[in-house]
Amino acid sequence: MSTKSLPLWRSLLFVPVTNPRFVAKSATSGADAVILDLEDSIAAAEKPRARTLLAAAVREAAAGGAAIVVRVNRPWRTLIADLEAAVIAGVAALMLPKIESAEQVEAIAEIVTELEAERGLPAGGLGLIPMIETARGLFRAEAIARADARIIALTLGAEDFALSLGMEPEAEGLFYPKQQMIIAARAAGVMPLGFLGSVADFTDLAAFRATLKRSRRLGFVGASAIHPAQIVVINEEYAPSAAEIDRAGRLLAAYDAGVAEGKGAVAFEGKMIDAPVVARARQTLARAAAIAARERR
Repeated sequence: MSTKSLPLWRSLLFVPVTNPRFVAKSATSGADAVILDLEDSIAAAEKPRARTLLAAAVREAAAGGAAIVVRVNRPWRTLIADLEAAVIAGVAALMLPKIESAEQVEAIAEIVTELEAERGLPAGGLGLIPMIETARGLFRAEAIARADARIIALTLGAEDFALSLGMEPEAEGLFYPKQQMIIAARAAGVMPLGFLGSVADFTDLAAFRATLKRSRRLGFVGASAIHPAQIVVINEEYAPSAAEIDRAGRLLAAYDAGVAEGKGAVAFEGKMIDAPVVARARQTLARAAAIAARERR
């Protein structure tokens, strides 16, 4: 598994770059990252104008401390124009829709490298987030996740993926592909982003919270949102709860005490503690500490 440094992004808020009110509000949304969208939320006729708005939107959306991601388009000619506009200071990563092969990612990374060099940006500083949105892409997910060192996360676009399969974007049908995407991301040492469902329904926050609880148990570490109301829920559910932090601390204390006493096996709350359980507890405390440090800044 890769040891690359990954950002701590629980929540990523989609914002159409052509909507100045939404761009301004995104800075105070509490999202860990803001995705300035050049793709689905922008009409084809508006895309050229959207690119001209990007630099100012990056500065405005970042004012609250969120990282900035730009979602570009997939057709190559549109994509090239997007890259010319998006590879600028202040952008942390590019989200790449409808990726179907590692070769596509490699070509995009090569262009980004050229633009970084031309513009005096740090080499390799811009991350990539491929989106799996077709059946063909799913079967190549592991190769896509490993395609380039710039890749920091992998996600599956539920609506487009469901369309490519002729199914509804429901949890039952998405369980297998989402789990496959998580496995591919983890094998490559990058973040699996998303949840078990579609991002389109943002009205029922109680149901959304239940979905996130299940999704975190499956291995997701962050998720995108299309409405600011979803951000608080995502941030809460993709962070260890107070009860989880307390239990992890007590488990490690019991384990360390048992090891100090020379015990070969240590029990906690009626169960034996083994190495994976200890490692999971340490991960819980480390993630909680990292989130707390972020929120103090």
